Amino acid sequence: MLAAGVSPEVLAKYQPVIGLEVHVQLLTQTKAFCGCINKYGGEPNTHVCPVCLGLPGALPVLNRQAVEFAVLASRALNLTINEESIFARKNYFYPDSPKGYQISQFDKPIAENGWLDVSDGNGGSRRIGITRLHMEEDAGKSVHDGFADSANRTYIDLNRCGTPLVEIVSEPDLRTPEEAYEYLTKLKEILLYTGVSDCNMEEGSLRCDANVSVMLKGAEKFGTKAEVKNVNSFRFIRDALHYEIERQIEVVESGARVVQESRLYNAAEGRTYSMRSKEAAHDYRYFPEPDLPALIVDAAWKESILEDLPELPEAKRARLVAEYDLSAQDAATIAATREFADQFEAAAKTAKSAKRVANLLLGELIGRLNAAGLELSQSPVSMKGIVQAADLLEDGKLSSKQLKGLFDICFEKSEDFSAVYEREKPQQISDSGAIEKMIDEVIAANPKQVEQYKGGKTTVSAFFVGQVMRLSKGQANPAMLNELVIQKLNAA
Repeated sequence: MLAAGVSPEVLAKYQPVIGLEVHVQLLTQTKAFCGCINKYGGEPNTHVCPVCLGLPGALPVLNRQAVEFAVLASRALNLTINEESIFARKNYFYPDSPKGYQISQFDKPIAENGWLDVSDGNGGSRRIGITRLHMEEDAGKSVHDGFADSANRTYIDLNRCGTPLVEIVSEPDLRTPEEAYEYLTKLKEILLYTGVSDCNMEEGSLRCDANVSVMLKGAEKFGTKAEVKNVNSFRFIRDALHYEIERQIEVVESGARVVQESRLYNAAEGRTYSMRSKEAAHDYRYFPEPDLPALIVDAAWKESILEDLPELPEAKRARLVAEYDLSAQDAATIAATREFADQFEAAAKTAKSAKRVANLLLGELIGRLNAAGLELSQSPVSMKGIVQAADLLEDGKLSSKQLKGLFDICFEKSEDFSAVYEREKPQQISDSGAIEKMIDEVIAANPKQVEQYKGGKTTVSAFFVGQVMRLSKGQANPAMLNELVIQKLNAA
């Protein structure tokens, strides 16, 4: 996707430089500095009080849970948590900010100097620095459409005012839109594991602004950056970065200068548009918030908070491989969400084979759920049913084909596996004499394939297994059948 015909040769001359600012709403019960409910939606302008409306005489009181969530997120992102941090007033005038300022943190944030690793494309990783994580409050919401007079008026919903946020600011260490996409994906995964946010981009609880500039490869000085704001999906952020990089290269190649500004991304058109000139820190006239004392997170409080830090995704994936003998790919899929990983482990600990549980979850259950548009919590087959099915397979009492048929019935009738199995109860043939009789019949009917086997084409044994399985209507014990077929062919 080229901005205006930038050739691959010209593109290759330049190095993009990308930094990300991620705003994350915290999943607290109440707002950052008052007792109003912290909940998405509701009748406009009803989740408000004198504090979040900035009425005269109303004083803020810091939400303790918001601090604890900020500490958890900071440690999960390898940041150093400062014992003392200071709240500041960030002054700007906009209709959705009734106070005329935002309570934020400036030169003394709650945490600094962290990192996340992303793939380097060659089997290794690159470390992306995280400059800081600071606490602040959200603004309200400007509603530009949905009303009869939306062409002439903008409506303001202040329910979101005062929602607790953390802003996570990366170093300008990202070099491609793909790295930015991976960084955001990993960041979201970690935050979901900690439980500090639901990271729902559609509801605005995770929002990202991207700062991007270009410079000639080998240059030491960064180019002038533009900020791409309010992009509502990671895929669109990646697309917006591709466009913006190419747009800036075209500007530089033409002999003009890139303007420092904020830009909006139009996903339908696949391009960015100028929004306004970009403010610098001094434009906000930061000064310490006079109504809030310094925030002190001493060693004892920090230690008690971090007792709730869960095992994080990367560590969990490594442990699943080591403890349950899963492949790296299966471990990554299972550990994609904390809920799925916890449910797998609870099931695996009661099953005869953890690997069979994983195979059933990933090979049978998830595909059916995706096809039916269902979440794991809506599955007709419970984790108890998965364990029962895995144990029946492990004991050789069910074949894979029989199990597939039973799972099909579970989804057709919205019944759990145990009920379907008790009703249908397919009988598996495990009588060696009966299986041998069928093998003899198939061998007698296929002398050509027998000669091929004797001639060294041992893979033809699968043909005999398939024929006997068909003859038994899928009921022959697979392990026993495979063993007996080899014995019979070797003796033929």
